[in-house]
Amino acid sequence: MAEQIFPTKGNLIACKKNLTLAKLGFDLLDRKRNVLMREMMKFIDEAAGMQRAIGDTFIKAYKALESANITLGIEHALEGAVPEEKGFSVTGHSIMGVDLPTGHLASRPLYPYYGFSGSNAQLDYAYVCFDKVKQLCAQLAGIENSVYRLAMAIKKTQRRANMLENVVIPRLEGNIKFISGTLEEHEREEFTRLKVIKRMKVKK
Repeated sequence: MAEQIFPTKGNLIACKKNLTLAKLGFDLLDRKRNVLMREMMKFIDEAAGMQRAIGDTFIKAYKALESANITLGIEHALEGAVPEEKGFSVTGHSIMGVDLPTGHLASRPLYPYYGFSGSNAQLDYAYVCFDKVKQLCAQLAGIENSVYRLAMAIKKTQRRANMLENVVIPRLEGNIKFISGTLEEHEREEFTRLKVIKRMKVKK
């Protein structure tokens, strides 16, 4: 055997207790893995839907911007007109011990930072679409980060579960079998020895 273990009743009791704990640990890890997998798949579906929404909104925004550019000639109309976004924040929550971030962009009333002269409804619509894309991207950033963290946690949990299932539990079961067999052999030898002693006493 790979490890030296003495075949005593105390070691047998300890091995059986450790085996029970190892099986319980594997069961808990397996449940955790399943919960994390469900959460990750939910986030993946949500991210896919959000990516489609971002793509569709981008198409609408660029079409509106193209139309506004054709009708107004606004190549430089928006340069420096829109201020830097400083309302992004991140909050977090925990699932099975895994911290997951959620991206937020502070909502504010839309304000046209460009002048009304030289603009039209197409330019306004493009501005609204790009603002929606910005909101969606903030949410998507948190979702994609959550998927990554969940994937890492699942990998770590799987590795621990595999260690218990393929190494720890079989080793403990082997130890129990070895100790039980050795103790039974000792009991048979002791029983045989006692019978011989008894027979010798009867002869005397």
